[in-house]
Amino acid sequence: MTYIKELEDVIRKLHGAKARHVKSVPVKEVFQGQTVWDGTVEVFNLKGHPKAKKAYAWTHDTDDPLRPKQQVTVLHIPPVTSPELAVRAVIVKEYREREQREEN
Repeated sequence: MTYIKELEDVIRKLHGAKARHVKSVPVKEVFQGQTVWDGTVEVFNLKGHPKAKKAYAWTHDTDDPLRPKQQVTVLHIPPVTSPELAVRAVIVKEYREREQREEN
């Protein structure tokens, strides 16, 4: 299975919509002079989703040996309206989840 097909399948399973790959967009996210994310976001058109016409998806490595790769999907629903904003939304979400775990 190709990388793009894998992401299309994940989008279908998670969001219940058919995905068609449109383009690949390189994204580099820098915070306080440090690169916090550098990769390629795949952009998909969606068919059959009630709220979103597009989705953004990528895969990244994890520290979990049982699940070394994680697929990420983000729907194109404001305020997420670009590949860059999709990456930022995920970074913020993961940061908040990490903070919450450390507080407990």
